[in-house]
Amino acid sequence: MNYSLLLDFATDFGYELAMCGAETYRVEESISRILATYGIESEVFAITNNLTVSIICQDGLPMTRMRRIGQHGNDIYGVERFSSLSRRICAEKPEPEILQQWLDETRASKKEHSLPVHLLGNFLGPFGFGIFYGGSIIDGLCAGICGLLVGVINRFMDNLKANMFFRTLLASFPMALLAYGFGAAGIAQNPDAAVIGALMILVPGLLFTNAMRDIIYGDTNSGINRIVQVLLIAVAIASGTAAAWSAASALWGTPPTVAAIPYSFLEECLPCIIGCVGFAIIFNIHGPGMSLCALGGLLTWAVYRLSMFLGGTDLMAFFWSCTAAALYAEIMARIRKYPAIGYLLVSIFPLIPGAGVYYTMNYLVRGDMDLFAQKGMHTIAVAGIMAVSILLVSTTVRLWTDWKNKLHKKI
Repeated sequence: MNYSLLLDFATDFGYELAMCGAETYRVEESISRILATYGIESEVFAITNNLTVSIICQDGLPMTRMRRIGQHGNDIYGVERFSSLSRRICAEKPEPEILQQWLDETRASKKEHSLPVHLLGNFLGPFGFGIFYGGSIIDGLCAGICGLLVGVINRFMDNLKANMFFRTLLASFPMALLAYGFGAAGIAQNPDAAVIGALMILVPGLLFTNAMRDIIYGDTNSGINRIVQVLLIAVAIASGTAAAWSAASALWGTPPTVAAIPYSFLEECLPCIIGCVGFAIIFNIHGPGMSLCALGGLLTWAVYRLSMFLGGTDLMAFFWSCTAAALYAEIMARIRKYPAIGYLLVSIFPLIPGAGVYYTMNYLVRGDMDLFAQKGMHTIAVAGIMAVSILLVSTTVRLWTDWKNKLHKKI
């Protein structure tokens, strides 16, 4: 048995999976299962920026490999492909010399949306959610244009390998300033809706979701690390939009605050679907998965509206709708044999409190500390209740799966 070759492969495989944005537990378990297929005892430790794999060779001596993990991507298709490779290896157990070839083939088979399609996603996501959050069609178009600006800046920052805080700060300021400029020119009736729609691109949905799932599976260090990153990005968003609001006030006068248009549920459906499709593109989801993710977003919002219609509080509506999204993701993952993270990530987008983050910042800049505290606490409560619902569903599914596997082994 070529232990060195297997260890090199396992480490490279885990690195590729982590760089696509996979959860910590998925990286660790996938590596452990692959090595266990070859009868190798292993210890795998992964955090957000480091991967360590240790094995015990036949002679009893340990062997270790370590890889530093760079800035994670939002490549859900890549997570799906490498997860499929893991299942194929465990099922077929090829010769160790073939593994690297399979890894190279999987890496080469990864699909990415072309730049025009990616920018289309950057337009559709903000366009849909700009209308979804109470803007007019014109406001949605302005949000889409601002989203295109964010997409161009993010692509430029990718090439420079800028850190997440700086790139978020650099993208949020010109995006918000452009939206306020549309308002000052009389083009956007509700510049706040345009800002919120484009802001959704910068909201760290994948980081937040992975943080919750890491904590679920006991990877507390990784979970807390990701939560800290989420908070830093939220500060960058707030700082950039606040600076843009101050600059716009100095240039064109205080941006107007316009009441959101009260759409009915049926009127919200199309913008919700368009927005979810846009973010499915941004997260590199392909094929039928895009439609299924958009359907999940619509289902999630339908449960929210139903909960409110039945007289529940908005926090309980967030709980039940996020629970529905998590259940939908787990069901789709088992039906299609794909990771649940992609379905969950897009399905909860209608619930992500991007508006809460924006208005919290806005009240702070305006000096209205009472509304700032009220909106800030409510936004934190929404994020917390969403985390609890994801934790409950994922933990329940995990326990049920473990129980079923143990029962199957006994039989």
